[in-house]
Amino acid sequence: MADCHSEARTTPSCHAPAATEGAPSCHTQQAVGDSCCPTKSRVDYLLWGSLSVVVLAYAWALVTGAHQHDSVLGAFTGGIYELFNRMWWGLALGVFFVGLLGKIPRDLVLAMLGRNGGLNGMFRATLAGVFLDLCSHGILAVGMKLYERGATVGQVMAFLLASPWNSFSLTLILFGLIGVGWTLLFILISLVIGVLTGLVFDALVARGTLPGNPFREELGAAAPLADQWRDFRRSVSLSFGGTLEVLREGVSGSRVVLRWALFGLVLAALIRAFVPADAFAAWFGASFAGLWLTLLAATVIEVCSEGATPIAADLMNRAGAPGNAFTFLMAGVATDYTEIMSIRDTTRSWKIALFLPLVTVPQVMLIGYILNQF
Repeated sequence: MADCHSEARTTPSCHAPAATEGAPSCHTQQAVGDSCCPTKSRVDYLLWGSLSVVVLAYAWALVTGAHQHDSVLGAFTGGIYELFNRMWWGLALGVFFVGLLGKIPRDLVLAMLGRNGGLNGMFRATLAGVFLDLCSHGILAVGMKLYERGATVGQVMAFLLASPWNSFSLTLILFGLIGVGWTLLFILISLVIGVLTGLVFDALVARGTLPGNPFREELGAAAPLADQWRDFRRSVSLSFGGTLEVLREGVSGSRVVLRWALFGLVLAALIRAFVPADAFAAWFGASFAGLWLTLLAATVIEVCSEGATPIAADLMNRAGAPGNAFTFLMAGVATDYTEIMSIRDTTRSWKIALFLPLVTVPQVMLIGYILNQF
């Protein structure tokens, strides 16, 4: 196939100074067929439709009372109100960090994470996920930006798995809900799962089972991290215009995540409206069947990390099932359709997106079963 940027062209060029008579040019009004020039983007109906529903439902909850859940409509609008209030800050911070990350040189990002993956690179990516204090939807936007900055597929997966509920604020909440010992154990196990999953993904890419990250082809020669960091600090200057540019690029770069996060919010509110939460609690004991039902609930119920944390605490404290609690937290990340669809849209690969639950869920279920024995 001819490349419109190659020097030897056999087809009309979109950068030719003048179009040959009778031949289509991408700068003429009659341009037809494939062109290397940008085309008018289509309306994102999923994004704008979900946003419209969220805005209308949130406004209705404000007018009628956010806690009036005595009807299906009240439960739906109240669910939108409560869930959005829990997740908006994570989305907002995610948008900001995406814009900020877009200003950081690609080589500096990869130098901090490790350019070639491996155990060291997975460990760095996992720790970065733990220390970045964002909810699952905010961290997803940053993770997709890391992919665009050239991180390996495995590093992105390790980052996503380690981060959603391991933030500092949620760690403190879990300390109070389930105790320090169980919280630290959950965090340690999640780190191990993140590293192992990342290594598996990079191994699958090396074997050709999964496609690699095409953005890595744009990486230049490696330079020492200290030198890159020094040069970056010297180039940074704060300004009002620069901050607005970061926010603008953050919103643009987060569209794929915002689309699915808002759609997931609507779906979660629908589940709240039509499926009583008490109906789930009676089935989630520390049994093999209860573990599978927990996995099913984590897959179906779309909640952000703040919403998942108290539910997980109830599974441990009221159902006496620590394995179910861990499974709910981790499987909610591995099977989250917002995450899966965002990964698919960013990587342009269904295989990468669907391999996330395929690789992660068996690990989570095995560890959940072992934890329930204690």
